[in-house]
Amino acid sequence: MTMKLNKKILPQRALLASALMAALAPVGAQETDNSMSQVVVLGSRTQAKTALDTAVPVGLINSKDIQSAGTLELGKVLQDLDPSFNFTSTFVSDGTDIIRPATLRGLGPDQLLVLINGKRRHQQALVNVQQTIGRGSAGTDINAIPLSAIQSIEVLRDGAAAQYGSDAIAGVINIILKKGAGNGTLSASAGTTDEGDGDTYSASANRGFALGADGGYLNLSVEARKRDETNRAGPDTLRVNPPRVTQRLGDSNAKDYYLWLNSAIPTAGGELYAFGGASKRKGDSGGFFRPAEDSRNVPEIYPNGFLPNIVTTVQDASLAVGYRHDLPNGWNADASVNHGRSQLKFHERNSINVSYWYENGESPTSADTGTLKFEQTTFNLDFKGPVNVLGGELFVAAGFEWRRDNYEIEAGDPVSYQYGRTNNPAIIIRDQNGGIAASGIQGFPGYTPSTAVDEGRHNTAYYLDLERKFGANVTLGAAARHERYSDFGNTTIGKLSLRWDPSRTVGIRGSASTGFRAPGVQQKFYSSVSTNLNAAGVLTETLTAREDSAVTRAFGIAPLQEETSKSASIGMILRPTQGFSLTADVYRTKIDDRIVFSSNIAPESGPCATPAACPIRNILDPLRVGQAQFFTNAIDTTTTGLDLVAQQTIKGQGSTLVLSGQLGFNKTEVDDRHSQSPVLTGAQLFDDAQVTLIERGQPRKHHVVSADYTTGPWNVTARANYFGEVQGQGFTAPFVQTWEAKWIVDLTGRYTFNKNLALSAGVNNLFDTYPTRWNPERAAPFPQMGFTHCWETCPFGMNGRSAYVKADYTF
Repeated sequence: MTMKLNKKILPQRALLASALMAALAPVGAQETDNSMSQVVVLGSRTQAKTALDTAVPVGLINSKDIQSAGTLELGKVLQDLDPSFNFTSTFVSDGTDIIRPATLRGLGPDQLLVLINGKRRHQQALVNVQQTIGRGSAGTDINAIPLSAIQSIEVLRDGAAAQYGSDAIAGVINIILKKGAGNGTLSASAGTTDEGDGDTYSASANRGFALGADGGYLNLSVEARKRDETNRAGPDTLRVNPPRVTQRLGDSNAKDYYLWLNSAIPTAGGELYAFGGASKRKGDSGGFFRPAEDSRNVPEIYPNGFLPNIVTTVQDASLAVGYRHDLPNGWNADASVNHGRSQLKFHERNSINVSYWYENGESPTSADTGTLKFEQTTFNLDFKGPVNVLGGELFVAAGFEWRRDNYEIEAGDPVSYQYGRTNNPAIIIRDQNGGIAASGIQGFPGYTPSTAVDEGRHNTAYYLDLERKFGANVTLGAAARHERYSDFGNTTIGKLSLRWDPSRTVGIRGSASTGFRAPGVQQKFYSSVSTNLNAAGVLTETLTAREDSAVTRAFGIAPLQEETSKSASIGMILRPTQGFSLTADVYRTKIDDRIVFSSNIAPESGPCATPAACPIRNILDPLRVGQAQFFTNAIDTTTTGLDLVAQQTIKGQGSTLVLSGQLGFNKTEVDDRHSQSPVLTGAQLFDDAQVTLIERGQPRKHHVVSADYTTGPWNVTARANYFGEVQGQGFTAPFVQTWEAKWIVDLTGRYTFNKNLALSAGVNNLFDTYPTRWNPERAAPFPQMGFTHCWETCPFGMNGRSAYVKADYTF
């Protein structure tokens, strides 16, 4: 039998094989000089350990790694350097275009906990309600943190809710800020794509200032970035004649500004510390094109049709203040208060309210469409230290946490949501085609007074974390946490961990834990409404209903409860020679009652002989709701995976070569779809398109292989990311569109002129690789409208090749 080999796959496999062989081949005379030997604090509350000595897998990204990544966004840096992290590109997705979903191990954005200097980071105000990765979730706005303020990043790839609290089902990312007084750094960069668009410019400064004579410091970082849009849309052959580009598909215009601080000052025998920052980011993206003859257009204003512009402004701020103090017998205490807020303001321009225009011949072409706000305040009191138990030292950590979360929706301008100036659906207003005129501003209709909300909740938590060594080779850990919420009850979870080192070159580690994730206040209180025509030509509301609303009660959907999880992992660490290491970890995470955003629930089509024959219509019609969506605990999932990490450091005469290979494999499956409703089945509540997004929307394989070579003043880094295939059917059901696996290769060179000045230049996506094109027949009509590559899932974007230069000056 003859085997036919795919010519596209052969170079990919060759690249992966050669990189692994190089990384896995031990070399005799070497010295350890890599990130694996640096200490981390995540995963254990005892003394800091190296990444190879932990009982659970922890990855470390240091400042040199960040510097060589060649990108300006923290989310993209993490994706390029850690295969467990996904940061999909988004467009034509409203607010998700500027706050992109960040995930770990193929789970949801809100199942990943982010810490800053070991303290909980607040989440974002935006709820992802479009057909994107993370649909129905409100994760952490990872890009609100500037690269210039970061010293290193720790990535805990293990369930850790029992140690760190809700949201840590997938793992934890701890971002450690630069600290200390002394040298400062000025940096500037510029870049562009091969297509001549997407120009990027950035400038940043970091400087540490001494506070007093006892080691106090104030470390400040300021950063500004500008990114022009990219557009990879093709000609629209369906809606305009002659064909032309009508869509904006790619990165949106963005302007970002940051000011961050990290400080500490010795006082009263302890240390007073404060850290945090503020950022403002403004984005400009496109919606869906409205053709000239479309009923949603006014030809007198837009004779050639129009593309609505969604302008988003994200303002984020946080400040943590605390005091840590050493106590007798090796104990210490830490008390802190941490407040953070996220605000997202929507503004629509290049648009129109059709009902306003055809009411009296006038309508604004822009409007504020509303604001989302999230605030979180956290108080922590922590103690840790050793206790002598039965002749051995038991390390104990215990603490208390109080947290309040608050969510607010502010309504937009009346023109952004009204049907005519009276907002009375009984008054008939006709559009250009004689139909009922569309209400609200086109593109992103505004939040209404009925959806405005200002609600919150609080919770308290108590935790106990124990760790003890048995002999020189065995370490056992146990953690328990109890949390009580003001709105849905309490939960108790736990974790066990083991580290066994039978020799100096071999280690075995494992963990088992239970976890939970409380429903976010964003999921509990978010709602939106727009008015549209139903199939009978009657104005009805399309409603995103919050929990315990008239719609959810009518369907029998109960208020949200916590997600629960069970996680287990086992791994091996090999250090056969100095300078070489290999780790392998397999894991499994089962989550029950995952909170999801339902499919669109629409009434039955066709005639209904009796009300019982059309139960959905029988519920929606009396409420004047045309279709509805809501949050609900509707699915159970299981995620299994394998992480392989190999690193080889080779020291030569005046040179160092670091080879690394990180291979990530994971698979998420929806085990069950269940419904609390007597009317809706699990498959109606969460349809096949949403199952595909959960199971296949993120790559099941993500590998990162790299070579970093330093000799004298030169440093060269080559890095390749392999993104496995992804699938989606959110816009093409029942057809499942497949975007094939691809390699993305980046190359960076850096020359250090002296101790003050260094210049870098690089190429991202060296081979100008793009995602698979849409199927022109089965994915219609999107290819005909100009959609060329991807949309609902787009792991590495579709900008193609880009190049940049960067200068760093230390003073």
